[in-house]
Amino acid sequence: MKDRKLILVSNDDGVDAKGLKHLVEIAKKFGDVFVAAPEREQSGKSHSINLGEPLRVRRIEREDGVKFFAIKGTPVDCVKLAINQLVPRKPDLMLSGINHGSNSAVNVIYSGTMGAAIEASLYGIPAIGFSLLDHSKDANFDLIDENADIIIKDVLENGLPYQVSLNINYPVIDKKDFKGYKICTQTKGVWKEEYEKRHDPYGREYYWLTGEFTNHQLDNPETDEWALKNNYAAIVPTKIDFTEYNTIEILKSRLKV
Repeated sequence: MKDRKLILVSNDDGVDAKGLKHLVEIAKKFGDVFVAAPEREQSGKSHSINLGEPLRVRRIEREDGVKFFAIKGTPVDCVKLAINQLVPRKPDLMLSGINHGSNSAVNVIYSGTMGAAIEASLYGIPAIGFSLLDHSKDANFDLIDENADIIIKDVLENGLPYQVSLNINYPVIDKKDFKGYKICTQTKGVWKEEYEKRHDPYGREYYWLTGEFTNHQLDNPETDEWALKNNYAAIVPTKIDFTEYNTIEILKSRLKV
């Protein structure tokens, strides 16, 4: 039908991820779905793209009418290729996820899930990234299955400001304890990283990244980390503009330029 919405779906956990399958089923309720997702897991790829390498596409046949493309590339590669080559027109909405693991706080800058959503927003396409704070491959997505519709419906009807996307994270809790959505700011904090020195079976040295997040705003109820710890799903409006506007006048004054 002419008035059916075109919805592009991607992720960073790869085409076989359980979270992607759940998001496709959610998206099918709202329009014609095109999936362009990485052939293999691409977690932590942020906004990276492949340069000087071919993007190979494998078409997956489905009986439900969903057009499904597995792409040998990053999440942003998938979105760029889909918008420019694989979908018949500009999508009405882009959905990314559902990510297996958190993309709250500073995690967002490393996230391939949000990289895909932000890339779509650069084209003026309303985009939403969904994440669940559970890294397991068999995570339970019932909470998102039952609560994502209200957000998707609103964005389809009202849109988002130009080049703004939504970063939505859900806690891992019993559905009866869910308090709903909370509009938040991104929590200020850093990862305290450690690199463990290890040796492979051949005695060769390598390093393995570990660490934990240090929250600099523990008691701030406006932040996404606070919301998640208090049984809310956190919605953070996100944009790509890295300009620190408050510092412009300070530097002009200091540098006399």
